[in-house]
Amino acid sequence: MRICVAPDKFKGSLSAPHAARLIAAGLQRKLAGARIDCVPVADGGDGTAEVIRAAAGGRLVHETVTGPQGARIDAAYALLADRTAVVELAQASGLARVPPGRNDPLTASTRGTGELIAAAVAAGARRIILAVGGSATVDGGAGALAALGASFVDETGDPVPEGGAGLARVARIEPGKLRERLAGVQIEVACDVRNPLCGPRGAAAVYGPQKGASPEAVRVLEAALRRYADVLRATTGVDVRDVPGAGAAGGAAAGFMALAGAVLRPGAELVLDLLDFDRRLEGIALVVTGEGKLDDQTLAGKAPAAVAARARRHKIPVAAIAGSIECSQSDLESAGIGLALPLVRGPMTLAEAMRRAPELVEAAAQTLGAALVFRPRL
Repeated sequence: MRICVAPDKFKGSLSAPHAARLIAAGLQRKLAGARIDCVPVADGGDGTAEVIRAAAGGRLVHETVTGPQGARIDAAYALLADRTAVVELAQASGLARVPPGRNDPLTASTRGTGELIAAAVAAGARRIILAVGGSATVDGGAGALAALGASFVDETGDPVPEGGAGLARVARIEPGKLRERLAGVQIEVACDVRNPLCGPRGAAAVYGPQKGASPEAVRVLEAALRRYADVLRATTGVDVRDVPGAGAAGGAAAGFMALAGAVLRPGAELVLDLLDFDRRLEGIALVVTGEGKLDDQTLAGKAPAAVAARARRHKIPVAAIAGSIECSQSDLESAGIGLALPLVRGPMTLAEAMRRAPELVEAAAQTLGAALVFRPRL
């Protein structure tokens, strides 16, 4: 039996490659004769660059850039042999880059992400995969675009303050050297959500509170993004307000779409294409995927759902291992996941479950392997 193990990360506990190794080890304990192929996956969130770099054989390049609250930090991007660079917004502008409870989405900036992109272009990259999950920001990507040469000015011609609140004062956007710097460079934004820029499902309303925004701050950010959308349309002719996915990373997807000509792509599908996932499924009898939580967001296009959809095209059954399962069995089956195993089967705090994630993941994989001994097909 050949098994493809293709999990995403278990956020806060395990990277996708680590999770894949643990699942493979657990399966091997019960299925000694099985051939197991590990293909860690991602959907545009943190960990995307490492997954792609490991599969494509590129290298990580470290740079000192501006963090979301202005501190200088070390961040890395992946540079592949075909002149593709994978830049994770979370590396330079992610919520994990700020101490817990200290982020201010009114002032948080994506400038460091732009600095990483500029470094990648200077190193010869001609295709940028911008993975935008995990951001600390709601600045519409203005900080990153400013680092690449654009100017955002108020009615007096002065630069607006960086951060989401500053967009409320923007009156004019001057592309400056942005287009010259990005000439001949293709940018693809790997979006892990489908939210628009504005409105009740927009960047401020849905994700602002997760980044530390109070109800009043959400109102400020929403108004600022609406003004930003108006000025982007006046500058470029592109209306980003209601584009699905434009609200990703606090609207960074919208800014790059309008000013840098970026194409928005579902992150999981983009990663699977880069991994040549369909070819990796040839001869496979079972796919095992997983992540920290299987929920409605998973079914809306996160990595496990994308993996299951690809497997279903090849008529391959799929099992999933997850820290928690918040979907019904019928919803999982509709997504192509025939069996889902939770890590925790008894009382346990979240902190303990995350601390014990390695042993729990391997144990769940052993349980799956034992079941397959008696029932080779799901």
